[in-house]
Amino acid sequence: MARKARNRAGKTANKKGGKNRSIGPLKSLKPYLLRHRTMVIGALVALVVAALATLTVPIGVRRMIDAGFSASNSQTINSYFIAMFAVGLVLALASAVRFYFVSWLGERIVADLRTDVFKRLATLSPAFYDVTHSGEVMSRLTADTTQIKSAVGSSASQALRNLIMTIGAIFMMFVTSPKLAALVVLAIPLIVVPLVGLGRSVRKLSRNAQDSLAISSSVAAENLSSIRTMQANSFERSVTKRFSVAVDKSFEAARVRMKARAGLTAIAIFLVFASIIGILWYGAQDVLSGNMSGGTLGQFVLYAAIAAGSLGGLSEVWGEVQETAGAAERLAELLKTNSDVKDPQNPAHYGKEKIGHISFKNVQFSYPSRPDTPALEGVSFEVKPGETVAVVGASGSGKSTVFNLILRFYDADKGSISIDGLGVSDVKLSDLRNRMALVPQDIALFADTVAANIAYGTDGATREDIVKAAKAAYAHGFISELDRGYDTPLGEHGATLSGGQRQRIAIARAVLRDAPILLLDEATSALDTASEREVQTALDALKEGRTTLIIAHRLSTVQDADRILVIDKGRVSQEGTHSTLIDRGGLYKELADLQFAGAPAE
Repeated sequence: MARKARNRAGKTANKKGGKNRSIGPLKSLKPYLLRHRTMVIGALVALVVAALATLTVPIGVRRMIDAGFSASNSQTINSYFIAMFAVGLVLALASAVRFYFVSWLGERIVADLRTDVFKRLATLSPAFYDVTHSGEVMSRLTADTTQIKSAVGSSASQALRNLIMTIGAIFMMFVTSPKLAALVVLAIPLIVVPLVGLGRSVRKLSRNAQDSLAISSSVAAENLSSIRTMQANSFERSVTKRFSVAVDKSFEAARVRMKARAGLTAIAIFLVFASIIGILWYGAQDVLSGNMSGGTLGQFVLYAAIAAGSLGGLSEVWGEVQETAGAAERLAELLKTNSDVKDPQNPAHYGKEKIGHISFKNVQFSYPSRPDTPALEGVSFEVKPGETVAVVGASGSGKSTVFNLILRFYDADKGSISIDGLGVSDVKLSDLRNRMALVPQDIALFADTVAANIAYGTDGATREDIVKAAKAAYAHGFISELDRGYDTPLGEHGATLSGGQRQRIAIARAVLRDAPILLLDEATSALDTASEREVQTALDALKEGRTTLIIAHRLSTVQDADRILVIDKGRVSQEGTHSTLIDRGGLYKELADLQFAGAPAE
């Protein structure tokens, strides 16, 4: 059941294209618009006022033409020009108000949308990221939201304006000359049908272009995040070539999309003006025969021009609206993606007492990316409060999976896992994880101050608390020697610190967390002897009074553990103290012989 949910999450995240060819995905933006009703209403009112102002101009032109330009009518002509000047002022003010309101909405909606998308991304379990590339996710969070900002702040407003102008102009054309207007209406299907068909193609091409951009972004993101590895292996040229190929593919997809949009615009404008010219030729015959005044034809011509221009403008922005529908669809996929690891509907609650008891009973688990390869098979063990238990074994044996399940990054396929008497799936994720402090092998430090990195995960920590934690982690000394002490900004991933310093920052973070269960994942494996000694001293202090579970390759770091669990191919093959396991022989003794003889373990 859990595995199926994980696979569904991956399929949803990676879905390409889609059968829905309408602009239906734009409906997902409705809740964001409704949050700011006042601004939406203001923009609509300004839009309607501007449209009405534009539509009154042809009436003034008709009356001036029919009145005739003569000295006797100068007063009337002057009044018409004054009225048109006032109309122009109203149009300018309404357009300015509309521009501000829609631009504000574009920025605000995208800000809200990015917040909601990131909030959802932050709650998705690692199973989602096992099958979804982070570069694609970042493309959706940045490029797709930027596309929506452009549409909401500009294209949507223009499309709505052109739609109102088209409808208003056609209505006034019927008022001016029902016969000519009827001919225009008959010509509309000849224009709209090709636009709809081509618009669908543009939307599909837009989706392809956005997917291609996501691929190129992922190539850049993963390589720049590992810049040292890339440069150390002299792989800059190959990576640049790979990125260039991805960018070229993205450009080609965009070129095809732009070509389709250009064709859509050209066809729309030609159809519109060809139809209007034919109808106006027919109207000119009525003027020549005396069945229509020159002013009336002039008014009809202006409304026809407004309708043609608005319809042409509508076709021009329609392609961008289609692109935005594609972007909205991709973001909606993320917002609809649910984590298979979630809080229970009626969660149980831990008591105030911090116990630190861990229990695994016949646990079986496979990762979603490898559903047919069990990572753990029938694993059972218990860690009593205050006990220190080490988990050892060859790489890929399932050691890290134990931590992943304790932290409930994944749910076990079978069996049960409990912390302090409650099943890990029966309590809130935050309550469960607040009972644990993790010191991982790969320390996650952020481009922030030292103090902020220590306090990461502990809201409301004071400077005094942070310093106290740093001292307990034997980190206060080197921190004090930094240029700005605890306010020193760290580079991305803490690149300005040594391995031992980074580890002690992580230990200080765990001290500050003050959780009853301590999880140490290869906490000293990447350190030199001197750094390992310093970090080990800090860890020994941290373990006092806590239940400690240790994953280690270096058996020298776990010889003093109360018990050692030996994991082999997803099963607990041996259990006991260091001395008893050495005496017993088997896998543990083989690993110990290799390491203590100076050879690396497998």
